[in-house]
Amino acid sequence: MTIAKILNGKGSQVVSVGPADDAVAIARTLAQHRIGAVLVRDPAGQVLGIVSERDIVRALASQAAAAGELLAQQLMTRLLYTITPTTPIGEALAMMTDRRVRHLPVLEEGGGLAGMISIGDLVKARIAEAEQEAQELREFVTSTV
Repeated sequence: MTIAKILNGKGSQVVSVGPADDAVAIARTLAQHRIGAVLVRDPAGQVLGIVSERDIVRALASQAAAAGELLAQQLMTRLLYTITPTTPIGEALAMMTDRRVRHLPVLEEGGGLAGMISIGDLVKARIAEAEQEAQELREFVTSTV
């Protein structure tokens, strides 16, 4: 199974913030959408980085009260690990494990944003895949008896 199948089910909408949005606004966006990370995009839609809940917690730990005033461009991780719609789920899971990230932007071949995948999306897909295989095996066994 590939990432494209997950995006077909979940959709390609990606929540993002601007580089000048502060940590409080970002936290509100995360809470409102019940998500763990947002992409930081410029007005033209170019992806600049990603801000996760972890980034905000780390800023709170090191900057205390001033953390709420930090901007997305100060909080964001600029080095993005990305995948494509044709990336196999196992490869995406391995990348998340190796890189210790929980979200991967999905980029089209031409570089356009196709969506974003979380570790939860991948685990859900793997479980569905395992359940499907188990059902097929049960049907095979009962049909041959």
